[in-house]
Amino acid sequence: MAEITASMVAKLRAKTDAPMMECKKALTEANGDLTRAEELLRVKLGTKADKVAARVTAEGIVATYIDAVTQVGALVELNCETDFVAKNDDFLAFAKTVAELVAAQKPADVAALLALPLMDKTVDEVRRTLIGKLGESLTIRRFACYPSTHKLAAYLHGTRIGVLVEYEGANEQVGKDLAMHIAAMKPITLSADAVPAELIATERKIAAEKASESGKPAEIVARMVEGSVQKYLKEVSLLDQPFVKDDKQTIGQMLKAAQASVKRFTIYVAGEGIEKHQGDFAAEVAAQVAAAQSV
Repeated sequence: MAEITASMVAKLRAKTDAPMMECKKALTEANGDLTRAEELLRVKLGTKADKVAARVTAEGIVATYIDAVTQVGALVELNCETDFVAKNDDFLAFAKTVAELVAAQKPADVAALLALPLMDKTVDEVRRTLIGKLGESLTIRRFACYPSTHKLAAYLHGTRIGVLVEYEGANEQVGKDLAMHIAAMKPITLSADAVPAELIATERKIAAEKASESGKPAEIVARMVEGSVQKYLKEVSLLDQPFVKDDKQTIGQMLKAAQASVKRFTIYVAGEGIEKHQGDFAAEVAAQVAAAQSV
């Protein structure tokens, strides 16, 4: 059997980015053949990716990128299983690279993004390799791409909330203020007339149920319901929201004073709407130990 040296392990690790012990095992199985060991690792890491694919990825990060030359902006959300991996340097670097790739290639959807070439592989192959290295399911959940003839601004609140805004106006501070405001207030739409009908219907139903409990006449109940709906529309519409830096004026009024306007925006909150798995941690650890001992 060939001797497996530290330099051989380091060489394989540099090529595959796989964990050191996995590289050593692959080289041992391949009897020191670097090419064969690389093939074994690709199979093993791919199998690992398949095994964890069904796990819930409710943690994660949001990354942004704006290409100042082409004036294209990108906002992406990547998910993982734990907050620990969400802080991992390799995961953060992958997210940054994906955001840059979205801005450069402008893919139509996530499937098209996963098929794009990246570091002599596809994005999906790089993702699956990273799964093998980190041991968690990793997904690219969604992205927004803004090719623009106007101005773009982006804001990250930590790594979990990200905003991309397209706006028009001479003052760049307006774009920064808009992005920060959106991150803080989380509007649903640009204006009240763009709020989806199903959301309004739901709010109207809730308001009607509350108002009916007041015991007041029907005409008063109707006014109460309408008042609640109008209040809701102002709360979720960007232009009608009080500006966080000066709540004496709305965003619409601030923009008018600055001779600016908003064209569109996207806000992502990492893991939003994904139900987290509530498991028995002790039982999971015991199961993992038992599985390792049975190998």
